[in-house]
Amino acid sequence: MFLAIFLFIIGLAVLVAGAEFLVRGASSLAQKWGVPAIVIGLTIVAFGTSMPELVVNLFSAFRGATDIAIGNVIGSNTANILLILGITALIYPLSVKKNTTWKEIPFALLAVVLVFIMGNDRLFDGVDFNALTRTDGLALIAFLGIFMFYIVSLARQGEASEEKARVYSTWLSATFTIGGLAALFVGGKILVDNAVILARLAGMSEVLIGLTIVAVGTSLPELATSVVAVIRKQNDIAVGNIVGSNIFNVFWILGLTGTILPLPFNSIINFDVLVSITATLLLFLFMFIGARRKLDRWQGAMFILLYAVYVAYLVYRG
Repeated sequence: MFLAIFLFIIGLAVLVAGAEFLVRGASSLAQKWGVPAIVIGLTIVAFGTSMPELVVNLFSAFRGATDIAIGNVIGSNTANILLILGITALIYPLSVKKNTTWKEIPFALLAVVLVFIMGNDRLFDGVDFNALTRTDGLALIAFLGIFMFYIVSLARQGEASEEKARVYSTWLSATFTIGGLAALFVGGKILVDNAVILARLAGMSEVLIGLTIVAVGTSLPELATSVVAVIRKQNDIAVGNIVGSNIFNVFWILGLTGTILPLPFNSIINFDVLVSITATLLLFLFMFIGARRKLDRWQGAMFILLYAVYVAYLVYRG
């Protein structure tokens, strides 16, 4: 037990260091190449910080722990918005780009709505099972292709980032970015593996572990990256990281996992999917409440409060 706690702390330290290097490298590349920082946030950073979710999902699926695999993605998406954006906005109010408000957040909403539809075969098709099948997985990956096409068109607009960052050489920027991603991957795996050990010692169920310990653990790269980004006044990376991660989590990670191995869908997770839908919808609505396209501190505080209530319910539900 003490070894698990020690390794948990080591994993957290590696995560924080990885986030620092990733933000430095990614924001430097955006400045050097004249690419909008939101594009870097939605692709390199979002994909990199989603790597722990991918590792956990593949390991969980092959070990037959499908509740952890699905709960990890849904729980991570909820934690990304309510907990991580909440904490980030509490540190510093977040300005959100027009494209993010009208295109990327709705795309993230579409992703989690599709999980609800695809996972409820009994409800929508009248069959005797609920599962994310290989067909569903391939469809999710196809949606990722559409999203990446949008990202390419966004990059071609060539609008340079308004948020200035320290510029390093291309070689050093790439080293920081790749090294940061590697540290996030390693730190995330160490942290999550030992968190699961501690949770199982405490007698938690697979669904609860997936939706809480694993979900928050695999979201720690997003938390570390977004907090470092907002402290460095890199708002586009901070927001793009979260929204992009939520899109990648469903379309890429859940899509790939379901394509490799069909995932039985536990109907108890429906409530959690609806919570994730509500969180994403609330983020969209917050763009029009108060300062337009801005996530204020009070909204961040509300997100954190809602997440605390949600976790308390999960613990009560068991």
